[in-house]
Amino acid sequence: MYRAVNSKRPVNLDLTTIHFPLPALTSIAHRITGVILFVGLIFAFWALDKSLSSPEGFAAVKDALAHNFLAKLIAWGLLSALAFHFVAGIKHLLMDAGFGVTLEGGVKKAQATVVLSAVLIILAGVWVW
Repeated sequence: MYRAVNSKRPVNLDLTTIHFPLPALTSIAHRITGVILFVGLIFAFWALDKSLSSPEGFAAVKDALAHNFLAKLIAWGLLSALAFHFVAGIKHLLMDAGFGVTLEGGVKKAQATVVLSAVLIILAGVWVW
């Protein structure tokens, strides 16, 4: 019987000791922001439903987004997740099309993803706050 894995190989299951390259970190963050956006839809749909229910509901949502720190923080967090997820999604689409699939191209696209999404997150923060 053949063994697929050499049993003398060290096994490291402690993820805190593994140093991931930047492309791997951006890919992991892309998945995390997708989950954040999925969960954030609960708040977004609630605010949309409340704001469309009546003029008073619209005023309440408008007031919360204008004066409530937690509402602003949630809005900025969702916009930040959306910005990163969008930029990283474009990066993945470019990879699927065959652009930058080399090691150097992957690192450069990951760097561009981080920089561009940071700019968008700062702009979202300026807009929300």
